[in-house]
Amino acid sequence: MKNIHVSTTVNGDELEFVCAPGETLLDSLRDRLGLKGAKEGCGTGDCGACTVEMNGEIVCSCLVLGAEAEGADLRTVEGMATGDKLHALQRIFIDEAALQCGICTPGILVAAQTLLERNPDPSESEIRYWLAGNLCRCTGYDKIVRAVQSAAAEMRGA
Repeated sequence: MKNIHVSTTVNGDELEFVCAPGETLLDSLRDRLGLKGAKEGCGTGDCGACTVEMNGEIVCSCLVLGAEAEGADLRTVEGMATGDKLHALQRIFIDEAALQCGICTPGILVAAQTLLERNPDPSESEIRYWLAGNLCRCTGYDKIVRAVQSAAAEMRGA
């Protein structure tokens, strides 16, 4: 089969890559573009470790074909920090020990950032709902939820 040329925007940068027709977006991000933040946990869309934002919606990049990124606007965990400065979510996850092994963390951060952009003052139940597609085997979810709440408050200036 013929490879596919893809033009897309990733973290604000216009990029191009070539992928095989059956290649996942996750593999394209990691292998073609060198963006290693999204991880493959399950390969079936159940764990959320590969969560990225595509055209404003969170998606499991293991379930999206690389070719589907044609003309899309993608955001990965690598796009959160600005220069040397971590995004508030990233910094607070570290400060509040809301992560351990790091496999699930990039997907959780992307999902949380998308939530906070839509709702800067989410309830605990809204946070848990938005993060329900992201499974973590190392931490309890309480520290993660509290970190998202703290980041939301800081981002609102509260």
